[in-house]
Amino acid sequence: MVNENKAALTSSRKQKDISQFFVLVGLVVLLNVVSGFYFFRIDLTQDKRYTMAPATRQLLKELPQPVHVDVYLAGEFPAGFKRLQAAVRETLEEFRQYSSNFSYSFIDPSAGTDLKKRNQLYTNLALKGIQPTNLFATEGDKKVEKLIFPGAIFSANGKEEPVMLLKGNQAALPDERLNQSIEGLEFEMASAIRKLASTNRKRIGIVEGHGELDNLEAADFITSLQKYYDVYRVDINKVPSLQSLSALVIAKPTRPYTEIEKFKIDQYLMQGGRAIFFLDGIKAEMDSIPPQGYFALPNNVNLDDLLFKYGVRVNADLVQDINSGQVPVVTGMFGNKPQTQLLNWRYFPLINSFSQHPLTRNLDAVYGRFVSTLDSVRVSGIKKTPLLFTSRYTKILAPPITISLNEARVNIKPSLYNKGPQAVGYLLEGNFPSLYTNRPLPEGLPANVTAITAGKPAKIIVFSDGDLIWNEVNRKTNQPFELGYDRFMRTRFANKDLVMNAMEYLLDNSGLINLRAKQITLRPLDKIRVKEERSRWQIINLAGPLVLLLLFGLGKYYLRRRRYAA
Repeated sequence: MVNENKAALTSSRKQKDISQFFVLVGLVVLLNVVSGFYFFRIDLTQDKRYTMAPATRQLLKELPQPVHVDVYLAGEFPAGFKRLQAAVRETLEEFRQYSSNFSYSFIDPSAGTDLKKRNQLYTNLALKGIQPTNLFATEGDKKVEKLIFPGAIFSANGKEEPVMLLKGNQAALPDERLNQSIEGLEFEMASAIRKLASTNRKRIGIVEGHGELDNLEAADFITSLQKYYDVYRVDINKVPSLQSLSALVIAKPTRPYTEIEKFKIDQYLMQGGRAIFFLDGIKAEMDSIPPQGYFALPNNVNLDDLLFKYGVRVNADLVQDINSGQVPVVTGMFGNKPQTQLLNWRYFPLINSFSQHPLTRNLDAVYGRFVSTLDSVRVSGIKKTPLLFTSRYTKILAPPITISLNEARVNIKPSLYNKGPQAVGYLLEGNFPSLYTNRPLPEGLPANVTAITAGKPAKIIVFSDGDLIWNEVNRKTNQPFELGYDRFMRTRFANKDLVMNAMEYLLDNSGLINLRAKQITLRPLDKIRVKEERSRWQIINLAGPLVLLLLFGLGKYYLRRRRYAA
């Protein structure tokens, strides 16, 4: 009788265990089926590095056509570049999860054995805008130099968009620059997709008629804009209004604006317009410097009262900065031939200090030429954000200013450069007050014209350097150089990135530009502590799992024995 009861009890327990097993299997299967219909992920990182922004998800879900990405980051890299490679792959995989029209592949441009084909691929990538980088690494006891192309080509519907994946500020440490590149991946990729998928091209007007930069002097700026927008030259006097334009660019005027022209600009902004001002406070040009020098005078273009009303003032002065670019200066004669040398030209500041605003975050150095200072003026309802600053070693010169190349040969006295960082770019946002509130309208307007004084939300960016969008020109071939490229120092600066980010910020209604504010905290290991505690952590990593497994087995054995012994 006792044996029968034990047998029955054992059978009941087996049936119960089998039932629990099948119920658990059924729940797992059901969970997998349900999860196949409802896609979700949980990002447990503190800085949410794996979370796609709503603007990116919406863009991917609404892709009208297939987009393919060729990433030229395949192969073996040092640890830092492996981190960038892994981050690119993770970001692309996230993109693919949100759109069935998205695909990607990794390519190693150095993998081919045919030298001619490999060099042809290198040339094609460079022509498309993917610039190579020399990577120095240590393999064993040898130092190896490898040419890599840290970029990707996005293609859709026969169009291509190059994206450089290695960006950031070159003055930063290598690990910091890689981290900056990783922070910008989502924005760079989403921006490229939007440019390929966009069919609604916005209209940009570049004002002319006041001595502004011509098409050759602003060739690269105009060409870069034309890839994504419809760009027009606009004579304000010849159009009844500016409302058909999505944005207005005032590019280094040298002659005054009339009151009627100012009225049209004011009314454009009162109706929610967007505008970028590139203005010089002082008239100064390198081409016009005689051997004995010249007096530089204020550049009065009759826009001071307009900008002052909106909250900013371009001062009639010049900034000298110890952190500056270089120009060739004749330093002596060798026989009958002049000898030139590159010397620091403190009127050309290298601007490498930026706000954390998405427009300028992680930007590389910008090259300024004859830069003035900006003052912020308190205006109710206007949000003012300084964007870029000179270094703290600055000196401010008020007119009349004598400019001579001999200044480059004078030794610097650092004690004189004590004015601190100077703001040279401002972003203004809000409902701007009209210049013509409680003020007579300009003479010459039609009698039926009235002023709009209650403005809609608008955006203005003011830079106190008209040359930020000026590109050098090869006078022999009459061909423009790339915007931001200095032929004397043979260096590319981030002028183009700055102005393109500025335009995108003004015209972006989706919020993609805000992805540039994404921040991933860099948590480097303490190398000294790693070296000191290496053996201890190796033992813990090797023995720890084994000890835990042994404890789990003993605990399981004890519980089973106690359960069935009862």
